[in-house]
Amino acid sequence: MRASLSVITLAVQDLDAALRFYQQGLGWQSEGIVGQEFEQGAVAFITLDSGLTLALWPQTALAQDSGLPLSRFCPTQISLGHNVHSPLDVDQVMQQAERAGATIVKPAQATFYGGYAGYFQDPDGHLWEVVWNPCWEDAQD
Repeated sequence: MRASLSVITLAVQDLDAALRFYQQGLGWQSEGIVGQEFEQGAVAFITLDSGLTLALWPQTALAQDSGLPLSRFCPTQISLGHNVHSPLDVDQVMQQAERAGATIVKPAQATFYGGYAGYFQDPDGHLWEVVWNPCWEDAQD
């Protein structure tokens, strides 16, 4: 298996609300909800700058499709990273996320490795880290 990743699917409670957060709140582009003609098929796709796709899919549909039972969400199982070009960019993204309905978990601050980062949770509780790392010259924003 090649070391690659093409889609990250986030299980969400309310697909419309989740799409609004990412589209209207964060300004990410999506063609909206597709697949509504299929039972458990409604999903929204967001193509990220890196070519990676972020899929938003109701948790009930993901559970049914995978065959796993619904379970409680654990926000520390995974975090998603959003790298930016400067500490100021970290602050701006954190503020934008909060205005869009995110919960600030850890305000942006200096890190042990010389960077600057903060954490927020989207409305479904998914954990995002917004980070400026001085060692990564090809940061995304």
